[in-house]
Amino acid sequence: MSPTHTQQADVAATFCATLVDEWIEHGVQHAVVAPGSRSTPLALALAARPELHLHLFHDERSASFAALGIGVATGLPAVLLCTSGTAAAHFHAAVVEAHQSSVPMLVCTADRPPELRDVGAPQTIDQTKLYGDAVRWFHDPGVADTVARHTWRSTAAHAFATSVGTWPGPVHLNLPFREPLVGVAGDLPERRRAGAASAGASLAPSAEVLAEVLAELADRCRDARGVIVLGRGCASAQQVAGLACTLGWPVLADVRSGLRSAEPGRPPVAVAAFDDILRSAPFTNAHAPEVVLRFGEAPASKVLAQWLASVDAFQVHVAGVPTWTDPDGVIDLHVTAEPALLAAALTDRLPAPPERAGAWLSGWLEAEHRAQAAIEAALAGDLSDPSVARLLGRALPNPSNWVIASSMPIRDAEWYADSVGAARVFSNRGANGIDGVIATATGVALATGSPTFVLIGDVAFVHDASSLTALARRDIDLRIVCVDNDGGGIFNFLPQATTLAPDRFEQLFGTPHGTDLGALAAAHGLPARLVTDRAAFAAAVAEPGTRVVLVRSDRATNVVVHDAVHAAVGEALSTPVGQAGPR
Repeated sequence: MSPTHTQQADVAATFCATLVDEWIEHGVQHAVVAPGSRSTPLALALAARPELHLHLFHDERSASFAALGIGVATGLPAVLLCTSGTAAAHFHAAVVEAHQSSVPMLVCTADRPPELRDVGAPQTIDQTKLYGDAVRWFHDPGVADTVARHTWRSTAAHAFATSVGTWPGPVHLNLPFREPLVGVAGDLPERRRAGAASAGASLAPSAEVLAEVLAELADRCRDARGVIVLGRGCASAQQVAGLACTLGWPVLADVRSGLRSAEPGRPPVAVAAFDDILRSAPFTNAHAPEVVLRFGEAPASKVLAQWLASVDAFQVHVAGVPTWTDPDGVIDLHVTAEPALLAAALTDRLPAPPERAGAWLSGWLEAEHRAQAAIEAALAGDLSDPSVARLLGRALPNPSNWVIASSMPIRDAEWYADSVGAARVFSNRGANGIDGVIATATGVALATGSPTFVLIGDVAFVHDASSLTALARRDIDLRIVCVDNDGGGIFNFLPQATTLAPDRFEQLFGTPHGTDLGALAAAHGLPARLVTDRAAFAAAVAEPGTRVVLVRSDRATNVVVHDAVHAAVGEALSTPVGQAGPR
């Protein structure tokens, strides 16, 4: 081997070691690697640093969603690495979710050098701006050269700062390497500063603009009847609860909001059963708000979205990232600021609530009490999709995490999980996909070290079956609760279920797969247990260790159960709040 080749390998090794050193200096703690050859220089640099937790995943899609889970749980990006070619394409779904959920991620794709592109070289595709506008920054520094060594630390710092900056999200570094791929790192370029700098502060209005916004909000909210809608994206639900208490307003609290936890001293302002409550015309007709404050991401409830689109109210959306969230075109004022800080500042500007505010809040809380009692009675029988979500939410230990799949699981958790203890709740609602749920939960568990629970449907489970690979060998406590109705249960709630012939509906939407999920788990060395009653369910989810808990369900029956709950809540709210309800 010529000295030139050896020298080039050593330069690549030094370049990669410099990137890793700089990222560690900035606080990066995790690296997620999918195996491959072309990525060898960076993989070796990552593995050489004991400060990093290195996680190997056999396929790129699982690796990318695990990195997403690490980022959403910690607020810091994981380094995500793969080899060249279609391996990089398998990162795309997780990159899109990170983009739309504002989750930091350092995406590193190895590539062939320029001379091997567009000439039919194996495992080579066009990776330039592969993820389009879904990344905050794309950069291809070219094959590492000592001439540019003074820029290496700047490149790494730029990538980190952009990933955690005013709008957190994924950054894509496309890194071409020439063979040979194994070299020896030399002396690294010196750092330009003594410590790491953070660019993690949320973008916020200037002091003058913020003062104007707060003055307008205080004027709008004072003496008004209103509601607060709280989703994911608020640093402290306690601050929002304090604002609600000062205003005398209810908080329609998403399951991910942090306001369904059992935190001591929290004022009783949360309304968790808002989806069923807002289906009651007698209640909504008597409780039209004049102002709506929306904090963070929108809940999943379509009923809530339709109600917010229908009310004649001044509506404000506050988010810590500069995204435009207004699909119905009804937001009057968009504010980019940390919701908890704005809530606290607004609270300081408000007087005690007027006397009528007490009656307004009491009405909502009475509706919540009636609705929860009706839901409890309606779900008192056999295990069902809604009761599984309700029971699992109540069973979460402290500390713990709860990762919920999109489709029906997030809706059942949002509608029926009246409490989540002190657990942190996660769900990939940026793009609302069902992909990568188990991998995301694995990343959350790896990053936090806490017991992590998953609520997932059978289609999402099968879709992410690759993430079961080597899961039993990971030192985590991941308890996967899978509701198995052999197909796409959410479609039974759509018009297609009643307008199409049964055979055509099953072919295109029901899509039964016939997979034995217990056997699938066992094939990966994971304990799997089928439960059929509440006692068995409680025992199964309480048992520590990575495992799968299966609950069988029927898609048609599930619709009937949901309809029965809706009807029960509707009956409970059929008399005006403040008056005796039905016996």
